[in-house]
Amino acid sequence: MENQQPPSYPPATWRLILDREAGGATNMAVDEAILIAMLEGASPPTLRFYAWSPPCLSLGRNQPLADADLAACRAAGVDVVRRPTGGRAILHTDELTYSLTLLQVDPRATGDVVEGYRRLSEGLLAGLRLLEVEAVQAVGRKSATDAGPVCFEAPSNYEITVAGRKLIGSAQWRSKGSVLQHGSLPLQGDLARIVDCLALSDAQREVQRPHIRGRAITLEEAKGRIVPFAQVAEVLAEGFAQALNLTLLPGELSAHERALAAELRRSRYAAPGWTTRT
Repeated sequence: MENQQPPSYPPATWRLILDREAGGATNMAVDEAILIAMLEGASPPTLRFYAWSPPCLSLGRNQPLADADLAACRAAGVDVVRRPTGGRAILHTDELTYSLTLLQVDPRATGDVVEGYRRLSEGLLAGLRLLEVEAVQAVGRKSATDAGPVCFEAPSNYEITVAGRKLIGSAQWRSKGSVLQHGSLPLQGDLARIVDCLALSDAQREVQRPHIRGRAITLEEAKGRIVPFAQVAEVLAEGFAQALNLTLLPGELSAHERALAAELRRSRYAAPGWTTRT
């Protein structure tokens, strides 16, 4: 898959992975495994699309575990995982998740985290334009009054919005000269479902439901119809190719990456010590 109008980046070839559904611990382990393998020189920069099964509440790297209602999550069959990236809680269900792994010296990622968001988010915007969604990058960080437990409560700098409502929430982690950015694009459903997984009183949940619905949006609402996962992945890949001057070659995880992911899942993402860290 090649871009049609190369922008001001040198051409690059990345791997494109269209992955199957997986649990939260597995998905986070795979993202980090790709990052490690890339740093080792064993894997290329990678764009990965994936989904979650069962539904999963992911917490930001440094978010208090106390924000989650663990008993309610268990009762609802919702996994809980802690991401390697920052940010606030996301309920992953009925969505497409993307992840990007690249080196920090890549001109698409140089500069600070906010500048990296701005550049990489151009790929998301280009893909949404192909879907005829009038999306823009948010300008201005969350204020102190927006610092609640829910990621989709308000957009941060350069996250993607439609009519002022957040459509894609992203987070980034930089480690040893590498960059992992991943983000959530809700395809359909009620974004306020997340309040049932958070440590809130019944009264707080009732207040939060309309608040979240008014400040976030799904692709179904933005388009007026449901767009299938495979179609969204295809157009977002084309958007990244166009905006970042990429050739995307379809591929799969290597045996080395699968082994790394299995170990990371066991030792970190499915381990209580990581999830319960504060």
